[in-house]
Amino acid sequence: MSKPDELREMSDDQLVHELRETQQELFRLRFQAATERLDAPSNLKKLRRDIARIKTIQQERVPAGSAAAEKSQEGET
Repeated sequence: MSKPDELREMSDDQLVHELRETQQELFRLRFQAATERLDAPSNLKKLRRDIARIKTIQQERVPAGSAAAEKSQEGET
């Protein structure tokens, strides 16, 4: 299974946790890059892309929830 598919199967809470962990890892790698030489500089790019994937999936879920709320409100009036 690919990474985006795995992320889409996660709950909102799991996505928030995964985002937090990925951001912390990116911070650690950036700090390490500033203080010493990185073994794999490509990991910075990988982590930035993972963060973007997680945020994209979170944004995909927001409009779906707000659109359903709008439809239910239109039916009440």
